[in-house]
Amino acid sequence: MNNADLIVETLKQAGIDHGFGIPSGNVLPLMEAMRAGGLDFVLTAHEGSAAFAADATGRLTGRPGLCIATLGPGATNLATGVGCAFLDRSPLIAITCNLNTDQLGRRMQMAIDHHALFQPITKASLALRDGSIAATLQEAIRTALSEPRGPVHLDLPEDVALAPAREDPPAPTEDLPGVAAPHPAQVDEAVRFMGEAKRPIAVVGTSAMRMRDPGMLVDFIERNNIPFASTTMAKGLVDENHPLSIGCIERACRQVQRKFIAGADLVIGLGYDSVESEYEAWVGDVPVLHIDIAPADTDGTVKIVGEVVGDLDAGLGGLNARPAISTDWTAEEIAAHREAFHKALRPAADGFAPHQAIDVVRELLPADGILAFDVGAHTHQIASQWTATAPRTFLITNGWSSMGFGLPAAIAAKLARPEMPVVCLVGDGCFQMTCGELAVAKRLGLAIPFVVLDDSWLSLIRIKQERRQYGIYGTELDTGGPVGPPAHYFGVPAEGVATPDELEKALAAALAADGPRVIEARVDPAHYMETVFD
Repeated sequence: MNNADLIVETLKQAGIDHGFGIPSGNVLPLMEAMRAGGLDFVLTAHEGSAAFAADATGRLTGRPGLCIATLGPGATNLATGVGCAFLDRSPLIAITCNLNTDQLGRRMQMAIDHHALFQPITKASLALRDGSIAATLQEAIRTALSEPRGPVHLDLPEDVALAPAREDPPAPTEDLPGVAAPHPAQVDEAVRFMGEAKRPIAVVGTSAMRMRDPGMLVDFIERNNIPFASTTMAKGLVDENHPLSIGCIERACRQVQRKFIAGADLVIGLGYDSVESEYEAWVGDVPVLHIDIAPADTDGTVKIVGEVVGDLDAGLGGLNARPAISTDWTAEEIAAHREAFHKALRPAADGFAPHQAIDVVRELLPADGILAFDVGAHTHQIASQWTATAPRTFLITNGWSSMGFGLPAAIAAKLARPEMPVVCLVGDGCFQMTCGELAVAKRLGLAIPFVVLDDSWLSLIRIKQERRQYGIYGTELDTGGPVGPPAHYFGVPAEGVATPDELEKALAAALAADGPRVIEARVDPAHYMETVFD
């Protein structure tokens, strides 16, 4: 066994069964160890996609996702996806395979300081060195899985990878350091503020996605009769068909949501991480009761009246053990708001509107199917419009918000949950960035429909140009116009659609297919002006 073998064995013991990346000569020792040790290497088209896929894997499995790159440009490409895992709190191990140890620090071809590169966007950047491989790996895995979860970078010189192992694989990481329970006085104070409120609203945030028992959220909401919203990444943690659901905040038609929240007398942030949207952007003058693993991060203008800081399960458990409060909310006014919100999201349109395409995908994808999507104007529309019914079925980056996430996330989802239907829904700008990953789906035989909302613009940026009264410049995409898509991309069949009925037919066939399909939906983006920032 050499050190590369030791690394593979340790990663397998941590529950990691595949990694994403692109090889080079320096990567080959680790790849050979993966081949011999039964840890699958998934070749991607770009290192950034490898890290995005590893991020999605970490979210779906609860184990660290794995991504691998060579030194220099491989590492810098990988960094985009690693940053995603950092701000979106996903457990991930990123390995860069480097020069030999005696060449580190010299001015060499492709060489840069990997630790300086990854230090700002990881929880830790660690050097793998002969004699301390096992301890370093154990530290990396524990760090990635400890709250708040996130990525850890490991740098592996080639001579270290090839050196004979002088250690045994470490024991699997089980005794992770936990988050301390909130102080009972904080729970007492929270109960008092809740009891004084008559029209509280709860907002479920991304930290709650990592609760051990998310059912506590449902108990809290139902027993206290509190209407709830969610952030983009927390959608589905509580079924949005619930009669107390009011939908997503700070995406399309955000002013409708802000107006409703302004009528509350208390906002309760449940696992609310301000990396998605800072409180001061939307809470107005309504006082806030903040319940999270970390204190509220504000600019000082937000009225934080109380905080319950610590383990979320313990905090919610303490609150649920207290007598329920009495609120003035009625089922009728919550339902009326929800109906008005969804009506505003679907304005009348002369052509094939994006909101019509999104509704078709939602109708055909089973309730517990997984949607992976990307960043742009369509992100705002999907986040507000889509009804998510189950946890971890709604994959997007909101903290990092990088274009290019959707395709590799869909591939990762299908590998992690092969029994689940997965649909990828992206804009044409995002598709141009990462369409090479279709070759990965083809090679692996992954039955994923890739639906492209083709409007020939970087629509989100065009809207911002118009709002600022700038010229429309540098945002038009040459997508071929009405000619439609080619017959295939990298061997993946493609077809164009121009109506909801055509999309419904094509998507039904794609969901029944035994491999990937591309459907380019030629949509009119006009309604984005009404919904995205209003």
